[in-house]
Amino acid sequence: MVLALRMLSCMRRPARAGRRRFLNGLRVPSGANKGLRDSPFFLEFMADILTVAQQALLGFDVELVDVERAPLGLLRVVIDRPEGVRIEDCEQVSRQLSHVFEVENIDYKRLEVSSPGVDRPLRRLADYVRFAGERIELRLHEPVESRKTFTGILRASGDEPPVLSLDWEDQSGQTRTLPFSFDDVDRARLDPVLDFKGKKR
Repeated sequence: MVLALRMLSCMRRPARAGRRRFLNGLRVPSGANKGLRDSPFFLEFMADILTVAQQALLGFDVELVDVERAPLGLLRVVIDRPEGVRIEDCEQVSRQLSHVFEVENIDYKRLEVSSPGVDRPLRRLADYVRFAGERIELRLHEPVESRKTFTGILRASGDEPPVLSLDWEDQSGQTRTLPFSFDDVDRARLDPVLDFKGKKR
């Protein structure tokens, strides 16, 4: 069974408490606060987890979308596949990552593997090309016309690298085009308009 709209997930606890993970002599706590999440060593720590997860899933027919720390020791892994994520995909990935994270001494209390849902984050430049023509919510690092967040239709050219832009409506209802680069983006996610049945319009 494939879930398209509701996020599919499965949870797993580590078989035993792993040893603490250190970076530069400091242990990174599972429930990191915002200040810690923005620190260079925490970003390095998360990049390390992402690399380990990518390597662990090379033989799997899934795409690794995201890895994030959440409160109470939760480590959340988001996967996707063109035909939709199945429950067996989550179970297989969960078993594989549980084993690899234990070997790599990555500290966590619970592991959640899930599909991205309809509001999938856009993490890579390739995501912007793949989802060109879709409605997204875009947040920039620096404000444009006194605002950082825009919602509209994503555009990507066929150039290499692709030229990115967003068609959005201002307060008067006029459609405007916002050019931006991948480096300008703080975060972005799909933002489809759903009808009352949960279907994209």
